[in-house]
Amino acid sequence: MTLTTPPAGSPPPYRSASESLAVAPGSRRRYLRAASVLAILGAAAFFIDLPVAEWCKAGRVPKDLLRLLNLAEVFAHSAGAACILVTALFLDRGLRFPSFRWPAVRWPSFQPSAAQERMARMICTTATGGLIVDVIKLLVDRIRPRAADLGSQASALGTFGDAALAAASASHSDYNSFPSGHAAVATGLAAALAWRYPRGALLFGAFAASASLQRVATSAHYPSDICLGAALALVGAAIFLGDLAPEEAANA
Repeated sequence: MTLTTPPAGSPPPYRSASESLAVAPGSRRRYLRAASVLAILGAAAFFIDLPVAEWCKAGRVPKDLLRLLNLAEVFAHSAGAACILVTALFLDRGLRFPSFRWPAVRWPSFQPSAAQERMARMICTTATGGLIVDVIKLLVDRIRPRAADLGSQASALGTFGDAALAAASASHSDYNSFPSGHAAVATGLAAALAWRYPRGALLFGAFAASASLQRVATSAHYPSDICLGAALALVGAAIFLGDLAPEEAANA
C-alpha cells in the first residue's frame, strides 16, 4: 500500500479528527517572508561586515553587555537547545517523545498521536536550519573575524576563501564562518517555542537575537553570517510548521 502525506491539519488514518492540529492559512508565507527579509538584510550586511568585525575584535563591546550576551549562547548551542526541548517535553503534557518507527519517521504528521507530532515538528524546526548550515560550511570557506586580517581586506568578499587568514596555524573551525550555525539553531528553536507557546514569542525572539549578536560580539561571525543563518532557520519553520496554527491559540 502506498502512503501519502496527509494535508496540513488532517490526521493520519489511525488518528481521530479530534487529534488533528489546527490550521492557520498564511503562516507558511509569513515564515518565508521573514526569511526573505533576513536574507536581504544579510546581503546588505556585507557592506558593514568589516567595520563591525574590526570594532568587535578591538574589544570595544562593553563588558557588561558582553556578559549578558554570553549568557544567551546556551539558546543557540545544539546541546542547550536539546536541553530546552527536553525540559518542554517533561513539563508540557501536550508533548510526547516522537516515535521512530515506520511510517512515523516519514513525516511528523504520521506520528501516532498529536502530542508526538507536536514534538516532532518542534525538533525538526529547531534542527533543520543548523543542518543546512553545516552543508553550506562544507562547501564554502569564510575566515572568522577572530582569525582574519581584516585591515588588509578591500571588502567583505575578501574574507571568503583563505586569503584573509591572519595566522598560518588556524583551526578547521576558523574557516567556517559562513553562515552562522548558532543563529540558525537559536532562530529555529525560537520559532518552535513560539509556535507551541505563542505568549512567549517576543521573549524567545529576544533570546535568539541575543544569542546571534553574541557571535558577532565575540568575533566568531560577521553580521551577514547571522542574518543568513537565521533566514535558513525560518525556511525550516516554513517546512515543518507550515500553515499550522500556534498551539495555545488552537487550544483556546
